[in-house]
Amino acid sequence: MKYLTEYRNPELAKKILKQIEQTATKQWHIMEICGGQTHSLVKNGILSVLPKNIQMLHGPGCPVCVTPLHLIDKAIYLAEQEKVILCSFGDMLRVPGSEKSLLEAKAKGADIRILYSPLEAVQIAQQNPDKEVVFFAVGFETTAPANALSIIHAKKLGLKNYSILNSHVLVPPAIKALMEDPEAKIDAFLAAGHVCSIMGYWQYHELSKKYKIPIIVTGFEPLDLLKGILAAVKQLENGEYYVENQYTRIVKEQGNQQAQEIIKQVYEDTDQIWRGIGTIPDSGWQLKKEFKIFDADKKFAIDINKAQENAECIAGDIMKGIKKPYQCPHFGKTCTPQNPLGAPMVSSEGACAAYYNFRNMFEVVD
Repeated sequence: MKYLTEYRNPELAKKILKQIEQTATKQWHIMEICGGQTHSLVKNGILSVLPKNIQMLHGPGCPVCVTPLHLIDKAIYLAEQEKVILCSFGDMLRVPGSEKSLLEAKAKGADIRILYSPLEAVQIAQQNPDKEVVFFAVGFETTAPANALSIIHAKKLGLKNYSILNSHVLVPPAIKALMEDPEAKIDAFLAAGHVCSIMGYWQYHELSKKYKIPIIVTGFEPLDLLKGILAAVKQLENGEYYVENQYTRIVKEQGNQQAQEIIKQVYEDTDQIWRGIGTIPDSGWQLKKEFKIFDADKKFAIDINKAQENAECIAGDIMKGIKKPYQCPHFGKTCTPQNPLGAPMVSSEGACAAYYNFRNMFEVVD
C-alpha cells in the first residue's frame, strides 16, 4: 500500500477484524504503549468492534501525562520570574500543577510562548539577549533529537541565555516496570512506531525474551493497529513471544543511527519520576556534564522537588492498564477538560481525554 487512505480502508479493516475473531480463542489483554495509538483506537471505533475476549489496555505513553508534578511547578515558577521567557509545546499549558497551570500563569501575565520546535526557542534567545529563554523539553525518545540539537546549536552560537527544563522518559524501562508490577495483567504490547523510528526495536528483544511476551511494533492508522493486534493474538494463541515489526514502511530494527548519535552526544541515562506511577530506574535522560550550563534546573537552582498529587486522581492506575478512564468516579463529572484532576484529561495523547471526547462509545468499549 502506498497511500494514507489505504490504511483507513473499511473493507480491509473488516477482513482483519474477522481474522482476529477467528484466531482468538482465549481472553487476551494487549497494551498499546503510546497515547497517540490510544486516541486512534478510540476515535476510529476500534475498541467497540474488537471481539469481547480482546481487551486493549492503555499504557503510560503520553509524555505530558507522566511529566512529574513538581516539574510543572518549576516551569510555572520560572515563567513567573522577571525577564524569563518560557517556551513550551501547547499540550503542557493546560496540565494542572499543584496550584495552577501554565495557561493560568500566562493569563496573569507570564511570558509563555507556544512553539512547534525547540529550535524556535534558540532563535528567541538570540533575539532577546537581555532575557533568559527556557524551553520545557518534555517527551519520549521521539522528541529527544530535536531537543538535543537545540542545545548543540545554542552552544555553537555561544548563547548564555538559553536553557531547557528537561523531562525525557524512555519506553523500554517502562515496559520492564509494568511487567514487574503485580497489579498489571498484560499479555502483549503494541510498541509505538514513532519511538521505534528513532530508536529501532533492537532493545525490545531482551524484554520479550525475559518476560515471555509478544511485542509488536505498529503505527497509528486503523489498519496499522488492527494488523498489530492480529499479530499479537497469533503469537499468543501459538504460545510464541518475539518482537515483530508491523510498521516496516517506517521502522528499521536499528532505527535512525544519526538521531541516536545526537542523543548520545547530549544525554545520559538517569532515574526518572513518572507522574502517577513513581520513580522508574534508568527511565529518563539528563544532560551530560559538559552541557549542564543549559540545564534550567541547575542554572536557576529551583528548590521545588516535591509536590502533592491530587488524591482523587487515578491516572496512575489508568496508565498502568489497571483501570479504564470511565471506571474513575470523577470521570466527566468533577474531572473534565475544563476542570482536570490530572494530566490525562487535558493532553492530546491522554487516555481520559480520548474517552471524554468520544464518550458516546463508552457503553460498548468494555
